[in-house]
Amino acid sequence: MTMIVVEPLRDKNILIITPYGSLERADFATIANGVGFVLRSDGKLNGLMISIESFPGWKNFGVLAAHLKFVSGHHRQIERIAVVIGSRLLRLIPAIAHYFVHPEIRSFDFGQRAAALSWLETGRP
Repeated sequence: MTMIVVEPLRDKNILIITPYGSLERADFATIANGVGFVLRSDGKLNGLMISIESFPGWKNFGVLAAHLKFVSGHHRQIERIAVVIGSRLLRLIPAIAHYFVHPEIRSFDFGQRAAALSWLETGRP
């Protein structure tokens, strides 16, 4: 059972992902479907918002591998990633990830969802 909500904002070419439990392999199929839905309209994804109060982790190592495969296959189709997160410690993940992926990545406090969405749309803080 997937514990993830994928909300496409097709008119803005933005995808919002909200996990509610440990990530499972099926979650990445759900996310890939959402990415594909948005890409069909414009060929690129202006932004991807990951909204998590605390990082749920991966169910097992195979799921982590599926996550890395998903990132490898899709990161060049995404312009910006906003990580809206409640944990200060986890704000380090985007700072490290930007060395490995194409999109510009910014982290936002959990209460700054509107600011994150605005940045995804415009590219300006």
